[in-house]
Amino acid sequence: MADVTERSRTRVRRIGSLVALLTVVVAGLAVHVLLPDTGATDIAGDALYAVAVYAFLIAIMPGRYPPLVGAVALAWCVGIEVFQLTGIPLAAGTAFPPAMLVLGTVFDPRDLVVYATAILVLTAADTALSRGRAKGT
Repeated sequence: MADVTERSRTRVRRIGSLVALLTVVVAGLAVHVLLPDTGATDIAGDALYAVAVYAFLIAIMPGRYPPLVGAVALAWCVGIEVFQLTGIPLAAGTAFPPAMLVLGTVFDPRDLVVYATAILVLTAADTALSRGRAKGT
């Protein structure tokens, strides 16, 4: 019975993360397309990107410990930001503009702070929710 309960929890977590991912992608596109390019929208876009990465990771590994998901999400975001120092993401985005939504364009150290903050908050919330679900069993 415990195995069935765990599989059910994992399935609910995966579906929830996919719904969150879709919602965050729509919100991110709305920020990108509908709002003026300002520091605030840049920060919002960065935070939404971090949330999208975290949600995607939960979708593909729903049973993993939240701090592991957070560490992988942060590594991805930092890796993409550092990759921008090569100029490849900018060239890719110039050739194929949708690539900018995944790879960004130019390095901005502020983005690293936004990613770390967003992922720290997500990981803390996910950990608290996971503990709450475990106690409810």
